[in-house]
Amino acid sequence: MKGFYSVLGLVYMVTTSFYLSPGKAVKNENVSTVKTERLTDTKSEKTTAAVSSSEALYQSIAFDPGHELNYEVFSKALTGFENIKKAGLLNQDSHLLTICDFSMSSNTKRLWVIDLNDKKVLFNSLVAHGKNTGEEFAANFSNTESSQQSSMGFYITDATYRGDNGFSLRLLGMDKGFNDAAYRRAIVMHGADYVSEQFAAMHKRIGRSWGCPAIPRDLTQPIINTIKGRNLLFIYYPDQNYLSSSEWLKA
Repeated sequence: MKGFYSVLGLVYMVTTSFYLSPGKAVKNENVSTVKTERLTDTKSEKTTAAVSSSEALYQSIAFDPGHELNYEVFSKALTGFENIKKAGLLNQDSHLLTICDFSMSSNTKRLWVIDLNDKKVLFNSLVAHGKNTGEEFAANFSNTESSQQSSMGFYITDATYRGDNGFSLRLLGMDKGFNDAAYRRAIVMHGADYVSEQFAAMHKRIGRSWGCPAIPRDLTQPIINTIKGRNLLFIYYPDQNYLSSSEWLKA
């Protein structure tokens, strides 16, 4: 009989050795939950800090009344600026950001050159889109040669030269599949007589280029000489495929 109880006791010890008390189970579950919450809070704090930082910078820039750049466009441009700078593609002291908002009418001053250090707008100007991109408003974009369409995305400004359109600035497209053919397509910044308020008054829109971000003649030298030499240019358009694909827009 003693043998029977000994065996029974042994079985009890073995089976209960795998049992975790409710108190311990709840404790472990709570620890896991706390860790998950802390991780979520950390990510949220980082996102909030980034948003607050870009908002604070945006609010500190003295835009002319009635000529403010849309905050969401600025935020995306700033994200790309920081990512491209981290990748070593811009000089570490680079502080100029040029933004073209091609969601706006071409009859409005939709180009801004911003000094991020001094928090001021250096230039706010008209800028043309490509002939086959649209009439007053941009609608169609391409990375294809001879398409006569603009290409959205981030560009690094390169060297200047004098060509058929006079003083011009070469642009290096940084978004694969969207504008990386810009150099081959001769997509450059240059001046044009058709980029003027007078032309817009006569034709209900400013003139259009063959895909280049053309600017007014009287601002050609000042703008190009300011942004040349590895500074960033962002041509924005609310194309969801681009916005979700660009490696430079990932936070």
